[in-house]
Amino acid sequence: MTARSRPADDPATIHVRGRYARAVGKPLAIQTEHLDDAAARWLAERCDLVRCSSDEPGFPDLLARAEALVIRTYTRVDDALLARAPRLRVVGRAGVGLDNVDLRACAARGVTVVSTPDANTRAVVEYAWALILDAVRPRLFLESPLPPARWKDLRQELRGRRQLCELTLGVYGFGRIGSAMAEVARAMRMRTIYHDLLEIPPDRRSGATPVSPEELLAASDVLTVHVDGRSSNAGLIDAPALARLRPEVIFLNTSRGFVVDAPALAAFMRAHPGAQAILDVHEPEPIDAAYPLLGLPNVHLAPHLASATDLAQRNMSWVVRDVWAVLSGHVPEHPAGL
Repeated sequence: MTARSRPADDPATIHVRGRYARAVGKPLAIQTEHLDDAAARWLAERCDLVRCSSDEPGFPDLLARAEALVIRTYTRVDDALLARAPRLRVVGRAGVGLDNVDLRACAARGVTVVSTPDANTRAVVEYAWALILDAVRPRLFLESPLPPARWKDLRQELRGRRQLCELTLGVYGFGRIGSAMAEVARAMRMRTIYHDLLEIPPDRRSGATPVSPEELLAASDVLTVHVDGRSSNAGLIDAPALARLRPEVIFLNTSRGFVVDAPALAAFMRAHPGAQAILDVHEPEPIDAAYPLLGLPNVHLAPHLASATDLAQRNMSWVVRDVWAVLSGHVPEHPAGL
């Protein structure tokens, strides 16, 4: 059943035989995934906002009349969907990546795409460093007294073999998140190297050194991936790339699941028990029992949590401002380009 953002007795919402009908003079906007309540209320004051996921029975009828679509990660906007949305003017992606939006198809139909490109940068950076510290510094919290001998043993068992200041951080993709990772690494007194398709001015590198992809892979003690969702990045970390990694590498991916060749990574991790892989994103999501990285002792899998903070969720939800800008004939702040 479709959930309405307006109360049932609101005069701006019209009901005809139990179904939603657009109020005169207000554009219909569909919210397919979660938004912060304040942002949803803000848009609902300006539009007739209906919450309806793309797999609900009422979605096709709503889509045929909608002028705006507000999505997150798991709604796919492609040519097939757009063909059923003749009145659609704007797609708002409450988030950063646009992998689930066909930008060319939208442009061909005159549909503007807007997003929130810097909304979750700090959340992802915090999360990635938490994962790195988990990998480097084992720890245990006590729940009861210990005998002296066990106390002594634990202090040896949980001793970190390496400190961050001894390690080289490799950053694959030096955009907003990748460059922020380098800022933290400098504070940790790590050597940092990176590879990016663009030339980064020296004053924006936080002391990091640009290198080739081959050197990045071979020289990184910790390799963290922060590339964008362009199709050429599919399978970026494949068997030849993995063959260049150090046998005790700590490998992180918080970017996109399709960046990693999962069977190839599984083979590498089995062959290198001293390495660690920590993956927050996967292909597909959610993972299933056939996922080749399940059950490996040196692989740690998380359910796409990097941007899961209240602040990041609020920041991403305010894509509604740009959605309304397009609907009201103004230039949005963050339009997506091809």
